Amino acid sequence: MKTHDFWYDLPEELIAQTPLERRDGSRLLVLNRQTGALEHRHFYDIVEYLNPGDCLVMNDSRVLPARLLGHRPTGGAVEVLLLRDLGGGDWECLVKPGRKMQEGQEVIFGDGQLTATVRAVREDGNRVVHFSYEGIFLEVLERLGKMPLPPYIKEELQDQERYQTVYSREVGSAAAPTAGLHFTRELLEKIREKGVSEAFVTLHVGLGTFRPVKAEEVTEHHMHSELCMLSRETAEILNETRRRGGRIVCVGTTSCRTLESLVNEDGSFEAKSRWTDIFIYPGYRFKAMDALITNFHLPESTLVMLVSAFAGREQVLHAYEEAVKERYRFFSFGDAMFIG
Repeated sequence: MKTHDFWYDLPEELIAQTPLERRDGSRLLVLNRQTGALEHRHFYDIVEYLNPGDCLVMNDSRVLPARLLGHRPTGGAVEVLLLRDLGGGDWECLVKPGRKMQEGQEVIFGDGQLTATVRAVREDGNRVVHFSYEGIFLEVLERLGKMPLPPYIKEELQDQERYQTVYSREVGSAAAPTAGLHFTRELLEKIREKGVSEAFVTLHVGLGTFRPVKAEEVTEHHMHSELCMLSRETAEILNETRRRGGRIVCVGTTSCRTLESLVNEDGSFEAKSRWTDIFIYPGYRFKAMDALITNFHLPESTLVMLVSAFAGREQVLHAYEEAVKERYRFFSFGDAMFIG
């Protein structure tokens, strides 16, 4: 299976640069994976596609304002992007310009409220950076950090909360689980009133989600690892959903990857956490997910491969072609799909 098998042509002007004023006002492309039929709706219509007894599974990870703009003591500008907390004030980071950020280099942020020193340069080019500060690190980040928007978004985000889901609570992601950006509290209440339960998982999204697949053969690509967690409460809700014959509806590929990484062989669930590098592409047998709410994804990306594994490559690429023809908005701040 070739990576190029998952290519589609996307005009650059369809890449959404800003969020809509109304979260649930985005368009919704509905794909019936049994028949291949498509419907054009709006996201607030999602209630119609959920049944009493279903369970909506959402990733409650919250995005760190992980992009820091600082300068070296000599005055040169530096950008540092936090990737992973290594403990003790150390973080794995991406840095720009890399050639200037060698071991021992110091960086100053916010008039000295936060300082950093490069401790090590890793083989992949990432840096281990030690941060020094007074107070609580997350509070310092809230003051000084910016949202680490995907590379295809060029516009400055005016309201940083628009890159968070309304149910986000567990801080740790370097990018938003974007399928959930379409939900409002009012829409979630309507869904609950219909008899749909909700459950939360946590997967802290890494920037590896934006890394292109460079291997010619799909099977030669290696996924980055991300921490995912499933609580006892969520496990009980999911097991009860299974017992009563309801569907497990994942909000986003991160919720899907969490459940598929943590589900037991018999399809049951229990409280677990682990680092996962699960790579889902056509041929994969789903054990946990019955339906998916997702955004549109980059051509040749691992995410479009996951969606193709669930609904069939030809059907998914046809749906994407229709979305392009109908001028849907693509990617993080774009429109959504429901696949059931």
